[in-house]
Amino acid sequence: MTNNLKNKNILITGFEGFLGSHLTRQLIIEGANVVGVDIKTRRKETLLTNNDYKMIKAVKGSVVNADLIGRLLRNYSIDIVFHLAAEAIVGNSVQEPVEAFTTNIAGTWTVLENCRKNHSIKAVIIASSDKAYGSHKKLPYYEDTSLRGDHPYDVSKSCADLISYTYYHTYRLPVAITRCGNIYGPGDFNFSRIVPEAIRCMLSGRKLKIRCDGKFTRDYVYVKDIVDGYIMLAKNLVCGRFAGESFNFSNEDPITVEPLIKKIYALAGKKPFYQILNKTACEIKHQYLASGKARKMLGWNPSYTLKQGLQETIAWYHKALG
Repeated sequence: MTNNLKNKNILITGFEGFLGSHLTRQLIIEGANVVGVDIKTRRKETLLTNNDYKMIKAVKGSVVNADLIGRLLRNYSIDIVFHLAAEAIVGNSVQEPVEAFTTNIAGTWTVLENCRKNHSIKAVIIASSDKAYGSHKKLPYYEDTSLRGDHPYDVSKSCADLISYTYYHTYRLPVAITRCGNIYGPGDFNFSRIVPEAIRCMLSGRKLKIRCDGKFTRDYVYVKDIVDGYIMLAKNLVCGRFAGESFNFSNEDPITVEPLIKKIYALAGKKPFYQILNKTACEIKHQYLASGKARKMLGWNPSYTLKQGLQETIAWYHKALG
């Protein structure tokens, strides 16, 4: 297997987002030629710096624009595609389901169809989600657990996941699918998510308002570990391995919301200050992943414990929001 992605031409959709910005920065370090497309570019709330932008080609546009995606693949002789662009907030998907379906489902088939028509493509990594599995009584989810989302965001991911699957099995497109737990870390400006909002409230002294009953169970995976997994997968696909496969990425240490909140405050030496609203709707209560397949086949292992990841994350927000 090749040890690097140096000089590979890589397209990242949603490159300015939380995961996308971390992946972009790591690929710059790897020496890749990065083309990024995003519905917004040079937004204030991104991890990317002016120096980062000098190292990449940034394009403003939507993944549902087939002409744009096709042109980028051709003009930049793209080798590898990381498809991260999505409506990623569950609440937004409930409020505007058609927009979520358009971005998450139509956006995925637009990327895949253009990749199918472009014979230079060596690897396509599709960012799915643990939400694609829907609600199951038997946990953790394994890669062969059925995909049966109930609510708009979950269904959009189930559909995009299955569409990706068919592009390999019907057309032999070198595509693989990632399903991750709740990703957290520096640079997440979506404060509807529990980790960044808890840290922001803790730093400002405001009361944290928890939407659920405090007993929802999730995996929390540090963003740098997820980036490592994506890059490992891309390198394998380029070498002709694991096309058509899906991989769960999890630290296999699920935790409910209240203990997570208490851990965040304790790491900062502060007393928990929160209110449980118990007003959550259209969200799965318990979900977490088994990641043995990624560990065995890719050799992936998370480098960060939850404590280590939270410590780095708190330090970053303290500096960024201070």
